Amino acid sequence: MSLLPELRYPSVPELVALAEALAAREPGLCTLRQVGRSRAGRPLHLLSVGHARRAVLVVAGAHANEPAGGSTVRVLAEKVLAERELRADASWHFLLCADPDGASLHVTPAPRSLLDYHLGFYRPTGAEQPEWSPSVLPPDRLPPETRALTRVIDEVRPYLQVTLHGTDLGGSWVQLTRDVPGLAEPFAKSAAELHIPVETGASDAAGWPASGPGVHVMPGPESGLAFPSMPDDARHSTWYHAHRYGGLTAVVEVPMWASDLVDDPAPHPAPEAALRRLARRLLRDSLEVERILVEALPRLHGADGPLLRASRWALELIPGLAEDWTHTAPAGTTMAYVGSVDAFGRRLPLRAAAMLLRVLREADDRAAPRLEQLVASWCDAFATRFRARWVPLEHQAEHQSRTVLVAAQQAREQAA
Repeated sequence: MSLLPELRYPSVPELVALAEALAAREPGLCTLRQVGRSRAGRPLHLLSVGHARRAVLVVAGAHANEPAGGSTVRVLAEKVLAERELRADASWHFLLCADPDGASLHVTPAPRSLLDYHLGFYRPTGAEQPEWSPSVLPPDRLPPETRALTRVIDEVRPYLQVTLHGTDLGGSWVQLTRDVPGLAEPFAKSAAELHIPVETGASDAAGWPASGPGVHVMPGPESGLAFPSMPDDARHSTWYHAHRYGGLTAVVEVPMWASDLVDDPAPHPAPEAALRRLARRLLRDSLEVERILVEALPRLHGADGPLLRASRWALELIPGLAEDWTHTAPAGTTMAYVGSVDAFGRRLPLRAAAMLLRVLREADDRAAPRLEQLVASWCDAFATRFRARWVPLEHQAEHQSRTVLVAAQQAREQAA
């Protein structure tokens, strides 16, 4: 994998400083205000540009390990300020980081390899993720970050909410809570121009209808789940909160490292056998991490913080997910879909191992070197299998921002 240039993902304080500078430069157009606090007391900031009644809400930092959204917000805010037509009939609102606590724990702003990325990895449990918590917690137990986000939606009533996500290795795709006709073609064109593959069979959208390659529309409540064991259900996330005001949500995913293997639409010759093989590997890998965890736990008194909690949560998901994969493969299973499942199956135990490794290193535990070797070998195998190549940071942000702007235009025309 190639080295990165000096560019890196902005930290939350840097994003806030940028927003403060924009608000000071354009006080008639921009406002920056605090809209809530995290569980640890960190402020959540909303940058608003323009005064039109109709609104677009852009959410960055919903997942701590997906930092591209901060760079995209920076690009989008500058574009909206520079181009009057973008704010002529829509105001723009940017939640700079939905999970500042998580962002403070994911500490790889300029990863130079998959291993470098995972050595500072953090992704909280589902109950602690702002967008997903409503799908796993009752309303009276929602974290303050989730309540802040839904208050913003209630206030600005966006006709379009866009939440900026990313993947470590793969391609770009979009998930919609309602279809946006006309989005797929410019989305694909942007990806091609920037040499970013379109992930045509994303396992995150398994079984969902597609309005074009890589553009998936979430199924209605009458549809079953592709992976019933998974506790999070997109239909109960904050993505649907905008629907009460006639709006919709677009989730725009962009990769850090690209793989040209994720956009192969050819039918897989033996999908059920392939998925059973991937399920067996998933269980085998998770057991390797579990053995180290069980051995080290008696020595980790007082270490039950967010990293260990998240590592154990990821491991707990694996047996049910492996069981899901052993059932009948979806109709029309493609090479791209099996590749996406392959990547997911590598990703989950690797993340659990990486977060556990941070705990063991902090405790100077004797199992740390063994786990570090495992994490390094898995990262190398992941990158090699998928022929990983770095997507320049400016291309990640440019592709996301282009997709947001097209979605805003197309959704506005649809609502008119």
